[in-house]
Amino acid sequence: MMRSTYRETHPATGRGNSQPSRLHNFSLRSLLRCAIGSFCTLLVVGTLISPVHAEEPPEQTETLPLPTAETPDPTPGPTSDPIPNPPPDAPVASVAPVTIDPFIRLRGSVWRTKAGIVFLKTPIGLLSLSSKTTLKDLKASQEIRFWVHERHVFVEIRKRGDDTLVHRYLSGPMTPGTNEPGTLHWGGPDGDLTVHAGKLEEHLTSYREGEPLTVEVDETNTISGVHDLQFDLQISQTPPAGSDVQLLLSGTVSKLKSNFVFVRTPVGLVMLNSKIGVPRVKVGQPITVHIDSGHVTVTLPSAETATPRHSASPTP
Repeated sequence: MMRSTYRETHPATGRGNSQPSRLHNFSLRSLLRCAIGSFCTLLVVGTLISPVHAEEPPEQTETLPLPTAETPDPTPGPTSDPIPNPPPDAPVASVAPVTIDPFIRLRGSVWRTKAGIVFLKTPIGLLSLSSKTTLKDLKASQEIRFWVHERHVFVEIRKRGDDTLVHRYLSGPMTPGTNEPGTLHWGGPDGDLTVHAGKLEEHLTSYREGEPLTVEVDETNTISGVHDLQFDLQISQTPPAGSDVQLLLSGTVSKLKSNFVFVRTPVGLVMLNSKIGVPRVKVGQPITVHIDSGHVTVTLPSAETATPRHSASPTP
């Protein structure tokens, strides 16, 4: 019986010793499961976070292009491309392009006066007339009509209110009339003029044919006086569209000062403001200015093709 009891209790002792081993295995499995779970959690979190950082653009590494502003087509001007040909049914302009050089046609009004000189405002700038023998009675209420054609100059001053003639000057080469004695032939804006010498016929005998001469005439185109008359023109702005201005003038650059280019021309000294589109020039270089209504063009002909001109009109 004693042996039998001993054998029965032996298995019980073995079961008691295996319990710590089971607890140890359980702990290892728990730690393994926790480690695997933590690894999986980190893996999921990393997967979720990584795309967000990949999509964020780096700061200041790229600038989006600004939208292009729509700008209207440039208005044809001195530096614009040529105007395209009009459609066949478009009306034809009645004013022919100027081809005579020199040629000036413009109107203005008296701005300021002082002894022997009058300043006139025109659509392209200031025009000054100077004389030692006349221009002593001009007023701000008077307007001027100025015209130059080759060697012929026509200056007419009238009252603004009633259009009464104040002065009319003709300047150019003396040309005796061929059809009537005691007359001179002159060119004007309205066509050829026949000027009567009147009481000054004897005084004009001191002038030879072709010599420069400036006279004042009345409404009947009879000479009332012989004077000296000079003018300076300052082209400082583009005339408004539709202005009654035409000009074609070639000369040589004589001086550069500030924003002005001084040009010696056959009819006098002309000042050009660079803002009208004057290219870079130097003294002695030939230059041509063309103004037609509201268009201004300044070109630089080559020195080889430029023809020297000799002025027969008084030069300031």
